[in-house]
Amino acid sequence: MVGLLQAPHGTRLYQRLMGEGRILSLISGNNVDGSTNMVPRMDVAVLQAGYTRILETIYSPKLYYERVITFLKEYQPSKITLPLKLDYFLALWRSIYLLGLRGAERAHYWKLWGWVLVHKPRLFPTAITLAIYGYHFRIISQKVCQTPILKSSALRLAS
Repeated sequence: MVGLLQAPHGTRLYQRLMGEGRILSLISGNNVDGSTNMVPRMDVAVLQAGYTRILETIYSPKLYYERVITFLKEYQPSKITLPLKLDYFLALWRSIYLLGLRGAERAHYWKLWGWVLVHKPRLFPTAITLAIYGYHFRIISQKVCQTPILKSSALRLAS
């Protein structure tokens, strides 16, 4: 996932920003919570808008699924095959229901199925896994887009 820059304690970046008085707090430990622990040089509203635009774009179904197909065209999996488990079939059925029938990305999901079954059927499990990851990324991104980059307590520290 795409995250904002944070300065971990003990790094040169942290030391430099501390010297400039731009450290607000320790990092959250979650690189995708949409926050930063430093005062950015650019306007916070501009940073928030740009980050939101990136998240809305990069994980949009059309662009995400296009990148998955591009990846699968080049991907060379190992020759090791793992035994199929019941969990894999359950995950497949859940993905069909959530992504292929109910999801906003239905058309892209089925296009991925068609492409992988025609061009690289051996990569079908990988393709479904990446589709599920994309769903996860979109859900997390939607939550992050609703969260201010600098939390109100952090802003108080900067004032």
